[in-house]
Amino acid sequence: VERAVKERLGQAEADNLMPHDLINSKPISAAIREFFGSSQLSQFMDQTNPLSEITHKRRISALGPGGLTRERAGFEVRDVHPTHYGRVCPIETPEGPNIGLINSLALYARLNEYGFLETPYRKVVDSKITEQVDFLSAIEEGRYIIAQANATIDKSGKLSDELVSAREAGETILVSPERVQYMDVATGQVVSVAASLTPFLEHDDANRALMGANMQRQAVPCLRPETALVGTGIERTVAIDSGTTVQALHGGIVDYVDAGRVVIRVNDEEALAGEVGVDIYNLIKYTRSNQNTNINQRPIVEVGDRVAKLDVIADGASTDLGELALGQNMLVAFMPWN
Repeated sequence: VERAVKERLGQAEADNLMPHDLINSKPISAAIREFFGSSQLSQFMDQTNPLSEITHKRRISALGPGGLTRERAGFEVRDVHPTHYGRVCPIETPEGPNIGLINSLALYARLNEYGFLETPYRKVVDSKITEQVDFLSAIEEGRYIIAQANATIDKSGKLSDELVSAREAGETILVSPERVQYMDVATGQVVSVAASLTPFLEHDDANRALMGANMQRQAVPCLRPETALVGTGIERTVAIDSGTTVQALHGGIVDYVDAGRVVIRVNDEEALAGEVGVDIYNLIKYTRSNQNTNINQRPIVEVGDRVAKLDVIADGASTDLGELALGQNMLVAFMPWN
């Protein structure tokens, strides 16, 4: 594109030239079309259920243009590395030839301006945990001693144990509380969304946890979803962040509800000047997803209900009362033999 512009500038008469006379958009549109149409990294979204959707969007791949090939990648590339901690999930990866080459982003990880993954830590000063949260890249993390999220804390917010289990330069060590500089923000920081939905994950064998995390994504939505009796507390966040539920844009009172539409009269203090003061939500009814499963939103509010901003007002596929509900609770009866 740059070369073409320079050529045309050299040829053309300088008076009343317009930008569209110089720039040819064909190479740009061809590159964009090639990426979205035929690139390995532009994929058809896995829409079986809300979890498979959000997991697909949080996937990290070492394959594709400019990356590795399955045949060339050795054991070192695929293996779990200390710098994965809080950035890339050590559990969720496919079984088979792609193992370790396709990974999932950890729960609280984010990309920084240079494209490196960062994970949050709470600052610790003189063995007292502060409210300050810093995002550290793998390189920065190596300079600090970082305690685990389950370290014992007294009422004043100080580390109370004589020795604290911590990490320094990828090694797990025991240190005195005064030497600790940072602390994990949460116990689920290490794992991905799918792995963090497994209750009592720490009691599972890593291979079975991997299979469980991968197989939850294949659950077909139920006709009557049912919230899990035993959960991990992240189900509501997954349902909301996957975009399958409908959230109230403003607080207010529900004026009208039917199967396909919810009307909310916005609170006076939240209504902006010049706006109608009424929010209308049209729900998605019986739509086919990419995987031919059923996407259908159902209102969970009634006329006269008061809702706050960001409250869930309609369930989507595989959600129940705003929580992710992939399966059914099983009632098991035990009978004594004798």
